[in-house]
Amino acid sequence: MMRKVIDVTYRTARRIVVIAVGSTVLLIGIVMIVFPGPAIIAIPVGLAILGIEFAWARRWLRHVRERISNSNAGNRAKRAEAHRDRAES
Repeated sequence: MMRKVIDVTYRTARRIVVIAVGSTVLLIGIVMIVFPGPAIIAIPVGLAILGIEFAWARRWLRHVRERISNSNAGNRAKRAEAHRDRAES
């Protein structure tokens, strides 16, 4: 009986800490979109922290990762094309 109470208390406390820390980091990242700061790092970190407990945060994190990856791939393709153009000249 006591073990069950301890387990429930631990899970609840862990969830509260994850919500508090993850939400804080995520909100700071969102604020950094407007103000100077590394928002592109803080937002995924906040989502990763929230993703420990919440499936919706894991889905958003996956979406953010895909967008960043696609953006990087497009940038690499543009740089490669510009390099080829310079090499041909």
